[in-house]
Amino acid sequence: MAMVSEFLGQLTLAYGGEPEPRCPTVVPVKDFDPTHDAARIDAAIKTKGVDEQTIIDILTRRSCQQRREIAFEYERMAKKDLSSALKGALSGSLEALMLGLMKSTAQFDASELRASMKGLGTDEEVLIEMLCSRSEEELMEIKKEYREMFKKEVEKDIAGDTSGNFAKLLLALVQTRRDEPSNVVDYQKIDEDARSLYEAGVKRKGTDVTTWISIMSQRSVPHLQKVECFENRQLYFANRLQDAMKSKGAKEKVLTRIMVSRCEVDLMKIRTEFKKHHRRSLYQTIAEHTKGDYQKALLSLCGGDD
Repeated sequence: MAMVSEFLGQLTLAYGGEPEPRCPTVVPVKDFDPTHDAARIDAAIKTKGVDEQTIIDILTRRSCQQRREIAFEYERMAKKDLSSALKGALSGSLEALMLGLMKSTAQFDASELRASMKGLGTDEEVLIEMLCSRSEEELMEIKKEYREMFKKEVEKDIAGDTSGNFAKLLLALVQTRRDEPSNVVDYQKIDEDARSLYEAGVKRKGTDVTTWISIMSQRSVPHLQKVECFENRQLYFANRLQDAMKSKGAKEKVLTRIMVSRCEVDLMKIRTEFKKHHRRSLYQTIAEHTKGDYQKALLSLCGGDD
């Protein structure tokens, strides 16, 4: 029940629902020359000791589509796959970040979901973060990529790796059967849902999960915002980043996952929320809690100080 309560708390803050206008920190570079970029990366990999700075400068400041074009040119030129070459040249957190950037956002999310359920134990935190915070459109794209990459359905893997009410909540979210937003505000339905959620959660001992599932997974996001169920997913990510850098030694997997997956989506808004609620910029916090080439790559994705 503790896991379910935590999940419901995360869900109310983070749920994505409909897609929002994009506010990326990484945008397509002008005067783009994929052949030149591929040649520079090839030279950087072949340099004695590897020229990590050049690799960071190029791959963190190009859009996903541009990185794909660089990868195509690199393979044509070097006769090898760029991701494999990066894997051989880099290590640790920098390697994980750069390999993440070589995937589309949906591919990266699908990989992170798969990794959270592979092997012994399940990383519930990753499942909660990813399924609560992605919009319905994003979830559909993730499911498609998951199927193509792993020849499995994500719902089946979730059902096989989780149990009880936690599994029911996850599956209700991933099945994406939400009402379409309407211009007409149904205040009676809002009042009924608010009362039902109160009766199901606040008023009673334990949580009536069935009620939460039916309302939280089926109503449109504008409807749920009127019930004040859903708050601000950029604040959710800002808080996750802050938590990952609270103690000495950052939680680098969390940092990498959020920075890579949100840099072309809404990282600019996340930066704003971070500064507003934590009274210092995301850039300064990353600079304090990380180091080396990994730090340089994160700061480049961050896109500036506030």
